[in-house]
Amino acid sequence: MRRNFYSFAGLLLLVLPSWADQKDTPPASVPFELLKTKHIAVKIMVNGKGPYRVIFDTGAPVLLLNNKIAKESGVLDKNAKPPLFSLFGAAGEAKIKTLEIGNLKATDVPTIVMDHPTLELISKLLGPIEGIVGFPFFARYKMTLDYQAQRLTFVPNGYDPPDVMKTIMDTVMAMAGDKPRPPKVLTPAAQWGVLLDKDDKDLDEGVTIQDVLPGSAAAQAGLQAGDRLLTLDGHWTDSLADAYQAAGHIKPDSSAPVLIRRTGREMELTVKPQSGS
Repeated sequence: MRRNFYSFAGLLLLVLPSWADQKDTPPASVPFELLKTKHIAVKIMVNGKGPYRVIFDTGAPVLLLNNKIAKESGVLDKNAKPPLFSLFGAAGEAKIKTLEIGNLKATDVPTIVMDHPTLELISKLLGPIEGIVGFPFFARYKMTLDYQAQRLTFVPNGYDPPDVMKTIMDTVMAMAGDKPRPPKVLTPAAQWGVLLDKDDKDLDEGVTIQDVLPGSAAAQAGLQAGDRLLTLDGHWTDSLADAYQAAGHIKPDSSAPVLIRRTGREMELTVKPQSGS
């Protein structure tokens, strides 16, 4: 199955942080390091401790810290032990009192605490990598990457990312039950006007477009019921959760390419999801 190498957090839970006065936050320029793995690494402060070197991952829907810095910074009690049957030392969700990246500062930030094996492998090869900063942070900013100067610039955009992981967990829980699942309506930040479905036994790539609402952005783009949605804005949509997460990255009135399969032939269309409640 094809997958984005940069996304580490497929099995993690996420509760979105509370961010205060985003629009009043001045632009910030933060240096970054481009690793040999092509990941971007930045320095963060956690509860005034650090700096800690973490991956800045635009494919991750989570903020993650390892057990070492979670205990060192007071996110976890120093004597805390992971649950008896935890995976990779996962301690579950915790709360960061203050998270700082450059002159940007967030308070009461939920995080996942675990020793992710991919990060541990990178750490052995390239030096300490203590966590991941992903979508819940960067989606709130217009972000510029200057690879020559190796700097990230953040300008607040007032955007409040959807809780895509809640949808993922709802889907997982529904799959574990015996009751048939109704089709999911794909309506994150923008209005797409398409209903998707995928049977639990369907292991093929993509999801099925079950219905297209008349007059919707999907209808205007030429999507049809029965089409197989393969990618959305370059993100694989091999499950309902994948599709919802990919759609969550698209802001209203922004154009996004979608790759579909119709009657055995692949084609790319452009959808411009609409604003609306």
